[in-house]
Amino acid sequence: MSLAIAGMGWVTPLGTGVDSVWQRLLQGEEASATTISEQFADRVYSVFRVPESALKGISHPRLRRASAISRFAAAAGLHALESAGLKLESQNAERIALIFAISNGGVSYTKRFYHEIVGTGAQAASPLLFPETVFNAPASHLAAILGVTGATYTLVGDGAVGLAAIKMAEELMANEALDYCLVVGTEEIDWLLCDAYRRWRLLRMAPPIEPFSKQNRGMILSEGAGAIVLARDGFVTIECAHPGGHFRRRAEAEKILERILCDLGQVEIDFVVSSANGTFVDQAESQALQEIVPNALVYTITPALGEGVGAAGLWRIILWRPKHCIRKRCRPFFTWTTASGYGFHSRGRRFQARDARSF
Repeated sequence: MSLAIAGMGWVTPLGTGVDSVWQRLLQGEEASATTISEQFADRVYSVFRVPESALKGISHPRLRRASAISRFAAAAGLHALESAGLKLESQNAERIALIFAISNGGVSYTKRFYHEIVGTGAQAASPLLFPETVFNAPASHLAAILGVTGATYTLVGDGAVGLAAIKMAEELMANEALDYCLVVGTEEIDWLLCDAYRRWRLLRMAPPIEPFSKQNRGMILSEGAGAIVLARDGFVTIECAHPGGHFRRRAEAEKILERILCDLGQVEIDFVVSSANGTFVDQAESQALQEIVPNALVYTITPALGEGVGAAGLWRIILWRPKHCIRKRCRPFFTWTTASGYGFHSRGRRFQARDARSF
């Protein structure tokens, strides 16, 4: 069964609004890095934050004490529904499913919650903070705001979790009791995350992000959210949602990528939206693309927006919006990187994409 994208919304370090952010990208703009520190450590990290102005107009009692990750998700989800022209009411609230893609969750409130416990004892545990520490907190907030009574799920994974959420949406939409599925990927920044990714040797201390550099210097973390409304009709048809693959050793990554590219290559692949971010996966992506689709045009958004992890998969799909993918407009941005795990068909032309990290 094929699905279609009926609406999109995103919150990024360059602001909100699919068209407005795209225009800023066309003008060559990149998000400005800020620094983040912690009182109990000396290290300072660079990050790409969502500007406060991006969330203006998004207000609801549920979000008054909510963490940033929940507010980003609510804004992106509401924008996507508005873009689709979909208004939820009691009559159709049970006919829409909600799927959230999460990587790191609400780290900021989780850190605050346990910091108080460690500092003053278990009696200091905050009943206001605890609900924000669970991975499904953003989904709970948005479902309550919208009045969704249908299925609600939260998937936890790596940077490809947004694409896994689309695969799950495809399976859910096989049920004729559903008309729509809102898929949201979201992420927030905290010093603790930066320190963890540094220890995993995936982070660099300051911009720029250099995809497919000879030396893998790492990525810069960012935050925000992306959301798409899936339906049976829309302006983009998703022809294939690949389940991806797994590897135990880095040397296996290239072969897995080649296999997935071959699976998606039933038609000519001529445009690839990249997930390259300056880490070890870049070399495997580059080699796989050169082997399977050497003539494809490739574009990466990571140097401009940073690595959004849980939000990144949805960002890349939103970036692909058909009216954006006119070659004469996109060519200045193309670099040799790879993409996300999905195929699309629109306006009589076929494009395929796959996520370098959908394994």
